[in-house]
Amino acid sequence: MSYTLLILALPILMFLVLGLGGSKMKPAVAGLLGTLGLGVVAICSYAAAYQYFFEIGKVGEVYQKITAYNFEWLTFTDKLHIDLGIMLDPISVMMLVVISTVSLMVHIYSFGYMKGERGFQRYYALLSLFTFSMLGLVVAGNIFQMYIFWELVGVSSYSLIGFYYLKPSAIRASKKAFIVTRFADFFFLVGILLVSYFSGSFDFATLTDSNAEWVRTIGGASFLGISALSWGLMFIFMGGAGKSAMLPFHIWLPDAMEGPTPVSALIHAATMVVAGVFLVARLFPIYVFGAPEVLTIISYVGAITALFAAVVACTQTDIKRVLAFSTISQIAYMITALGVSGYGGHDGLGYMASMFHLFTHAFFKALLFLGAGAVIHAVHSNEMADMGGLKKYLPITHITFLIACLAIAGIPPFSGFFSKDEILVAAFHHDKIVFCILYFVAGLTAFYMFRLYYRIFWGENEKHYHHEPHEGGLNVMTFPLIFLGLLTLVTGFIPFSEFITSDGAAFHTHIDWLIAPLSVGVGVVGIAIATILYRKHNEKPDKIAVSLNGFYVAVSRKFYFDEVWLFVTKKVIFNNISRPIAWFDRHVIDGFMNMWAYVSNWTSSKIKGIQSGVTQDYSWAFIVGALVIVVLSVWALLV
Repeated sequence: MSYTLLILALPILMFLVLGLGGSKMKPAVAGLLGTLGLGVVAICSYAAAYQYFFEIGKVGEVYQKITAYNFEWLTFTDKLHIDLGIMLDPISVMMLVVISTVSLMVHIYSFGYMKGERGFQRYYALLSLFTFSMLGLVVAGNIFQMYIFWELVGVSSYSLIGFYYLKPSAIRASKKAFIVTRFADFFFLVGILLVSYFSGSFDFATLTDSNAEWVRTIGGASFLGISALSWGLMFIFMGGAGKSAMLPFHIWLPDAMEGPTPVSALIHAATMVVAGVFLVARLFPIYVFGAPEVLTIISYVGAITALFAAVVACTQTDIKRVLAFSTISQIAYMITALGVSGYGGHDGLGYMASMFHLFTHAFFKALLFLGAGAVIHAVHSNEMADMGGLKKYLPITHITFLIACLAIAGIPPFSGFFSKDEILVAAFHHDKIVFCILYFVAGLTAFYMFRLYYRIFWGENEKHYHHEPHEGGLNVMTFPLIFLGLLTLVTGFIPFSEFITSDGAAFHTHIDWLIAPLSVGVGVVGIAIATILYRKHNEKPDKIAVSLNGFYVAVSRKFYFDEVWLFVTKKVIFNNISRPIAWFDRHVIDGFMNMWAYVSNWTSSKIKGIQSGVTQDYSWAFIVGALVIVVLSVWALLV
């Protein structure tokens, strides 16, 4: 499967070609070149998935890790070295399909959405870099290669969130995303160094071997009563929590909506935010066997984040921010599923359900963001107050957006029902408290998504439209919506547990008739409440908001997390840590070096007369020096 090298080579080649030579191309040529390159990547990804799952991936009853390409890059010891290559296993192959499909749809969609934008060629170059970074992350054969691409994902997101670099809010948002995720990535690096120190390897094959001697060795080392492995895996999870916007690192994601809407689709569906979920899944065996207590922490962090984001989404008025908090909530669902999972067979249901939800969510979340982009493109506003009655102007967008809303609400037969139902089943059999939280979140999800749907497509707000909104039938912006809508309809029927499991061995799943009716029921209740409140304009939502008073304000302000972060950074870190360090640097470090510079200058000014260039002066100096040496020599002999 060495042809999979093209999957990485083509996006980075497109980045270099478009980045260096794009300004000399017509925008349409640059866009077409980037899209064609991604199309080839998608074809190679589909071919790799077919070949892996149906031809060579399974040995006996278990899917194996296949190294398609590898070379040694840096060597530290005989055992400890960093390789660069391509490793294929069920979750990496699945991610190749997800990333290439969503990225291709974003490339096609952007032809229409970004038409006429300044920096069109730069935009397509950065899309290629973003795609390359995430593809390199998921096929990494060792954790240090993953970390390299992990940071490239951060750089790519920084560049695309701040694409409108003349817009102050976009610059602030890009810096916020970069700084917050770098802060979390510091812990990721510490975790990598800690785990690799005890294991003696960066290689995933060694790290995920539950029978390896190092797992027992590291278990004996501890700090504050907690094993070194638990510390390492907790630090690694903190890195993943930063990328996947878990509490308290979630603050960057809503502001990331300042970037172009197609970029939001790519970030939320297939690249940056799913990286944290993939990281925990990649190292899942050592979480289970080496630090199960960390998985418990992960499950509660995920459940609380899911609830927090869902509650906040109910009060947002910017349609992209509603979807942003929806993403935080759904990613938290996936994280929680990993936290409540065991290893192997039905014990690993949570692991399978997490990957299944990652797969289905990628398509309907991309559909939601691209649909939101079509709405914004039509009405030139992100605010729901400026929308309403758009179903007759944007029929394709309306139908596809409705499909995505039904999927994320967990209504059968749409894909979200099947994957979310498996997560709820896993949580029910593992931790009833976590199940109750996720069950309530399922109802909130249905409510806020149909609140969004009704406020965009129903009601009567034609008086706001200075120009009649339109979508122009089947074109580069509507084709991706239709394609993703079809995927949302069919992907739930994939027998996912026959392909992706915690131990690589297939098992059979079925609808749990205890949980499924409850899951659908709470979704229907959420939709019904949203229908009553928002299908037609009325005063009920405003009255409810007034009755909740301070709580509603706190929720709409996202529980003041941004203000807390600003206080901690500006008042505590900057004033009490950064300022003293800066004073010490300027007055002590710089002062010490300036003192030596002054002494050197003073000394040189005093002795520079010695270098007069006059022969007589040099002769006198020579004679005096010689006499001094003779006198000292005679004195030494006499003594």
